[in-house]
This record gives sequence, C-alpha cells and structure tokens, in this order.
Amino acid sequence: MGFDPTSLANIRKWMNRYVDQRKYAGSALLIHQHGKEAFFHTCGRRCIENDLPFQRDSLVRIYSMTKPVTSVALMTLVEQGLFHLDAPVSEFLPEFTSTRALIPDATSLDQTEDAPSQSLHQLLTHTSGMSYPFNPGLLPKAMDELDLIFSPQQGPLSERVKLLAQLPLAFQPGARWEYSVGIDVIGRVIEVVSGKSLDVFLTEQLFEPLGMNETAFSVPNGAGDRFASLYTPLEGDAMALNAAKSGGETLRLVDNSGQSPFEAATTFSGGGGLISTIDDFSKFAEMLRSKGTGNGARILGPKTMEFMFRNHLPGDIASMGPQSFAEQPMDGTGFGIGGAVVLNPALAKCPGSVGDFGWGGMASTYFWFDPVNDLTTVFFTQLSPSSSYPSRAELKALVHAALVE
Repeated sequence: MGFDPTSLANIRKWMNRYVDQRKYAGSALLIHQHGKEAFFHTCGRRCIENDLPFQRDSLVRIYSMTKPVTSVALMTLVEQGLFHLDAPVSEFLPEFTSTRALIPDATSLDQTEDAPSQSLHQLLTHTSGMSYPFNPGLLPKAMDELDLIFSPQQGPLSERVKLLAQLPLAFQPGARWEYSVGIDVIGRVIEVVSGKSLDVFLTEQLFEPLGMNETAFSVPNGAGDRFASLYTPLEGDAMALNAAKSGGETLRLVDNSGQSPFEAATTFSGGGGLISTIDDFSKFAEMLRSKGTGNGARILGPKTMEFMFRNHLPGDIASMGPQSFAEQPMDGTGFGIGGAVVLNPALAKCPGSVGDFGWGGMASTYFWFDPVNDLTTVFFTQLSPSSSYPSRAELKALVHAALVE
C-alpha cells in the first residue's frame, strides 16, 4: 500500500516499547487505506495477572469512542425528518423545560439564572453547558457527588437523565465548549423518538447492518476471558482527574473479566458505554470514510456525512474558552457532529491532514479517518486516564511518517 515498510517497523517498536516500559499492558493497531487492510500489529497482554495476550479479537471498553456511534444513530433519525438539530431537548425530555445556568463566577450551586433549553446541536457539540464529574468547577463537583458518570451499573438511562436535569448548567448554552455528558442525553432522546432502548436501536440501525457483531453495552455472551483488563497509573479512581495522584505501580488493575459491571450493563451510556473489538470498530470507521456505507448497507447519505465532518464551532475548540478535559488537542481543532475535526495541523502541533475526523476514549483508545490519504486508523489499549501519556500525538506522527503516497 502507500506505506514505507521501514517506517511501519517503527510503529511496531513504539507499541512494543510502551509495553516494555509498563505504560500499557498491551495494545493493537489496525490501519486501512483505500478500504484495504494496510497494517496490523498487536503486543503485550490483555490481562497481566493471567498472562493472556492482547489479541485481534480482544474486547475493550471504548468509552467516549461511543460518542460518534451515538451521533451517527441520531442522524439516522434526522434523515427521516423526525426533528431538526436546532430543536430544544425539552421537546423530547420535559425534565429540561425549566433550565437554569450558573451565573458567571458563581461560588455556590444556587447562584443561577434562567437559561434556554439546550438544542440537540449544542448537546452534540459540547456547547450545551453540561459537564463531566472529572472536569473542574461547581457543576462537575455536584455531578461527582451524585455519581453522574453514566457507569454501566447505574440503572435505566431515563432515571440518570432525570437526575442530571435537576442540576444547573455550568454556563449559558452556546457560551463555551466543555466536554460533557450531552451525548448521553442524546442517547435518551433516541430512545424517546424511536420508542426503543438505545441498545436495541444501535444494534438494529448500525451494528447488524455493518456486521459489528461484537459491539454492545455488555460483553457478548460466550466472549469468556477475551475481555481485556483495565489498568491505571493512578493511586485512586482511574477517572478522578481532579484528584489524580500517581502511584508507584504504573499498571494497577481496575476492572477485569469475571467481575466487571460491563458484563451485565443496566445503563446504556451513549456517551461512553460500548464494548468492541478492533475489527468491529474499524467497520464503523470505514463506514465514516466511505461516507455512510459499509458491509453493503447504507447507514447515512453522503451529504449528511459531509455535514457531520464540518467544524460546527465558530472557530477552534481553544477559541471557545474550554476549562475541561478533552480527548483531542484544542488548538487548531474544531468539532463536528460526534468527533473532532482538524482545521490546522500546525496549530494542533501534530502531523495530520486538514479534515482528519476522530475521537478517543478514556482508556486511551483512539481512532481517526484521514480524507486526504483515504485511511482509517484504530488504536486499542486499556489504560485510564487517556491523558497519562502523549500516545495519540506520537501515533499520528508515526503513521504520517510512514505514508509515502
């Protein structure tokens, strides 16, 4: 294909080095170009304790890489003319009818003012005023106290969203960009509009047509110990970024096969709940690259896909005053429907192409598709938080160094 073999060898060395240095327990990388497999490598362990290798069919928590999947699902309903993206979420979820937002520089949660109901577009683009418990600020602290992280064992999505609606917004909708649970709310909108639970809707509309037979909110039956263990270099909660403290052990076990809440999920988190294999998720990435088609099925129209891949912010993310964690660089990077879009690789300080579209997950997974070089890249590992190492920027640099045509 269009890659230099010597440079591809450098990718293998890089992946192996991360394992040898005990940064990652194991990892896998799959690259397609022009719709054909161009590179695959796997190394290390999916479970250190049981000495099980990280393999091509290993199942991993993709966390926020669920967001583009849910966003595509919503757009299938938009294409049916059931609603438009500027519609207020209160049209579908009445619990958001009387919305309040914290006043600027608020010091307590009761310092609020009236706010309009967020639009579906604002929820999709992280400009809604919602947040995450691991972000800094009053609202994240309140979310943390209520454990509003949409974990797999927290019960019906409807109940979690109703609890979320009782909290004020961190800011007026549209005023800033802040990484948030907005796409979890989008998942609930999908349930209300379709009349189906989110797991059923995703299976029928995306997974079955694309042949993604091992992607779900729970580890598939019969998967056994193919479900990779999750590790962290932190002493405490692997997602408690506000209280992050590194420990002496770089690979402390957090969650593993046989006792994981992901083996029997009760909360269908559209923002971070899916399990997948690298081949399964590559089918989704390839569908994006192919502008809506995959496995002989059309999921969305090509013009809808082009709309999703545009920058939907006034400028880059950095220009919108973000105060939150993000899975991508903020300078030179905009945000489309469900993922980040590269506007200027130089400002992003990372080799890439204008128009690169993708996102990552809290367990350091990452994917992007490159419309200029016609390729998709999917990287799987299981270390939380994803901010532990600069692996994504390093990987993009390695892939671009290997491209020769």
